[in-house]
Amino acid sequence: MRALIARIREEQGALHVLVNDIWGATTMEWDKTVWESSLDYGRHLLRLAVDTHAITSHFALPLLIEQPGGLVVEMTDGTDEYNATNYRVSFFYDLAKAAVNRMAFALAHELRPHGATAVALTPGWLRSEAMLEAYGVTEPTWLEATKISPHFAISESPAFVGRAVAALAQDPDVARWTGQTLSSGQLAKVYGFTDLDGSQPDCWRYLVEVQDPGKPADVTGYR
Repeated sequence: MRALIARIREEQGALHVLVNDIWGATTMEWDKTVWESSLDYGRHLLRLAVDTHAITSHFALPLLIEQPGGLVVEMTDGTDEYNATNYRVSFFYDLAKAAVNRMAFALAHELRPHGATAVALTPGWLRSEAMLEAYGVTEPTWLEATKISPHFAISESPAFVGRAVAALAQDPDVARWTGQTLSSGQLAKVYGFTDLDGSQPDCWRYLVEVQDPGKPADVTGYR
């Protein structure tokens, strides 16, 4: 990371936007208590999901604050409101995502005197390459996965959250969000961007109002 920041300084002369999206867990031990989980795996997950974010910030932020107006986006999974009331299926996963959300809050405090902004940003049910592979579909055929998981109908492409980052980076009043945990669906309503199919999936509201209560999958009014 030290070498990367030195290269950015040499090639670009500045760092305006840091999207901290590092994540190294390749498999998960879902639905296991902390005492049933592998401690070695759990600690490894925390190093990959939490330590790496801190290391990146340690080396990158001195360059970012050299000019006012910088933006730090800590990528996470789940809004503060959702994570505060919902167990995220694993002690270690739950802890990792709560930690990243809190990082944005702490960084906002530390960056404010330097005229920089920090937020946490969560996609909804993301159609990542790994998720598409798990369902045996591709981006053009993703709807076929709803035969396996009907609620997958609320999912979004990676472009949707990418457009959220772009909207934040172009907002001259982005400091209004500092310290908050935001979602792609929430920001789509504010900035007016859409997913690749022209929709605006509001996953976190859908989870609370449809999926979690056990209602049949129906994305009407949610995308």
